[in-house]
Amino acid sequence: MLVNFFQGLRDAGVPVTTRELLDLIEGLQRHVVFGSVDDFYYFSRACMVKDEKYFDRFDRAFGLHFKNLEALDDVIEALIPDDWLRTEFLKQLSEEEKAKIESLGGLEKLIEEFKKRLEEQKKRHQGGSKWIGTGGTSPFGQEGYHPEGIRVGPNGRNQRAVKVWDRRDFKNLDDSVELGTRNIKVALRRLRKFARTGAADELDLDDTIHSTARNAGLLDIKMVPERHNAVKVLLFFDVGGSMDPHVKVCEELFSAARTEFKHMEYFYFHNFIYESVWKNNIRRHNERTQLLDVMHKYSHDYKVIFIGDASMSPYEILQPGGSVEHWNQEAGAVWMTRLREVYDKVAWINPVPRDEWHYTQSVGVVRELVEEHMYPLTLKGLEDAMGYLSK
Repeated sequence: MLVNFFQGLRDAGVPVTTRELLDLIEGLQRHVVFGSVDDFYYFSRACMVKDEKYFDRFDRAFGLHFKNLEALDDVIEALIPDDWLRTEFLKQLSEEEKAKIESLGGLEKLIEEFKKRLEEQKKRHQGGSKWIGTGGTSPFGQEGYHPEGIRVGPNGRNQRAVKVWDRRDFKNLDDSVELGTRNIKVALRRLRKFARTGAADELDLDDTIHSTARNAGLLDIKMVPERHNAVKVLLFFDVGGSMDPHVKVCEELFSAARTEFKHMEYFYFHNFIYESVWKNNIRRHNERTQLLDVMHKYSHDYKVIFIGDASMSPYEILQPGGSVEHWNQEAGAVWMTRLREVYDKVAWINPVPRDEWHYTQSVGVVRELVEEHMYPLTLKGLEDAMGYLSK
């Protein structure tokens, strides 16, 4: 069964290896989990999945492989499939518990009576001493008490249902899909370089212990500044025209970046970068910032990220006067070259799917200008971009 499950994960695109399958088998042999589909789900996911972006694929594969456990007979057969597992189950019981089960006629009789009452019962039951329900004293149900019982449903109060994989909480973490703010944050965290800045208001536990020990046991508290992500980021957003359909995801990216990066500045442009940019789209014709001023103000250790579809006439990139909004005396390509001379790392994030890039000639031109460091706006694309920028 586990070998077939292992193959099902591979077929679903989860990169599992034989080593991880052996870890799962060893954990089951050591009784890390026993007799609970929920526990097996979480334990197998912990063993087999090493990156949360594959959680949704795991859930789909898990649900497909174990979908036959929906029926009661299938669940019982899976939990107690044959004599050896019944023996293993009985090993978990104390002598007192075994005696209590025998008082009802034994394990076989308990299971048989359980099935019979399920067939007879027509509605939910709360309390009482016969029917299967909650809070009662019959030998079957949940959140009640009986010394010779079978629990039905979750593991006690306020726990999740057995088929947790059906909810697919992580369905938007797949690395091939566009992102929400939560998932963008996950990807942006790859671009981290922590430093301690500000007032010393965080306890340094290790230094406190060492200092106290050196001080003959007299408490000597040591504080340090809080750690912050010291990476500096310059964001340039393309706005208007063909970028209108991508406004929502760009807003999510902006929101996530504001949370993740303490040192972040942003500017807007239209189609391609020229001699000036702006921070207020409403006043972009009156309140502009010269790109030269940006390059002089923000030091070379800033990481530069462009967000745009790079879809325009190549003339707008390669020729003076190519801008559709004003007369630019120098081509956009010239300004991109100057920008790259100042900043070591420049990446371009494209919200258009990668397999559509070859339809637009200008995308190829932009890719050349950024030395092929153009990435799709997916979880995998952002992770790759952050990986490049963090080197």
